Amino acid sequence: MGKKSRKKNNQVPEGMSRRQAKLAARAAERAALVGNPRPFAGFDAEADLVAIREFAPAVTVPVTVSGAERTIKICTVLPGGVAALTRAADQGGDALVALQTQARTNDGAADLSRALAWASDAEAGQQLAAATDGEAAPLADVLTGVDLENMVVHQDFEWWLPEGIERTPMIEQNLAVANDALLPSYRLDVKASGAVWWIDPGEPAHIRWIRQEAEKPLLDALARIHAADNLSLGEGTKFAGVFRADGLLVPVWDLDNTKPYDHWVSAIEAADKRIAEALASDAPLTAEERKSRETIVSRQVTLRN
Repeated sequence: MGKKSRKKNNQVPEGMSRRQAKLAARAAERAALVGNPRPFAGFDAEADLVAIREFAPAVTVPVTVSGAERTIKICTVLPGGVAALTRAADQGGDALVALQTQARTNDGAADLSRALAWASDAEAGQQLAAATDGEAAPLADVLTGVDLENMVVHQDFEWWLPEGIERTPMIEQNLAVANDALLPSYRLDVKASGAVWWIDPGEPAHIRWIRQEAEKPLLDALARIHAADNLSLGEGTKFAGVFRADGLLVPVWDLDNTKPYDHWVSAIEAADKRIAEALASDAPLTAEERKSRETIVSRQVTLRN
């Protein structure tokens, strides 16, 4: 029996060696696994879209979708973890598209693009279980506006129910279970970069501050402030560390949860000025500042949602 030809396995792209082709293939595989590391880059609402996708419990925000004739809102989560639904015609025919879903890929922009396109064209009274398959148009071509002025941070899941729906015992039970698991949360109205969210998962409460600067300069800035012992938000607060979400760095502070959420506004605005000043510095980090940077990097916060 003759030997099988290996020619088809030895083919490499023109102008590349076999080793270069292998390295390129491995790089492509790694890129596919990473997906889209910063899915909402380029959107003014990026920081809030990250919050809605990653940790905010109950939020709705109107959006403008290219070609859509119905009202569409992006939200945190829908019953059953579905990707989207449309209301029945007698309930208004509006659509809700969730960012926190049971099924998701490693490209949040593509998932959202597919779900918004479905919501734009679907008949009334339908559900989309998952938005993980099929082609996805660039998100910027589909999502043309996010109306943060009319974003609503809910303290219950009553918005799940359309007006006039019969509230059966099963519906009431499911709603009660969802409401019992809901963490109090607010998006703070502060004059500061990014988006600042107050979340209370139980003692302590948190400030989760989504910043849109590149990671290295932001970590350097936080390190300068930490080394100067000025990273606190005041009495009753403690800098807890950072986590990463959809390509952005999110510093976190522990707070006294007996104080109202808006108690921290002035302290956050003052901290934003300190961060801006530290970001503007181009001086090399001192030894103490490098030590502070290592301390911050080591504090990887694990969320309790």
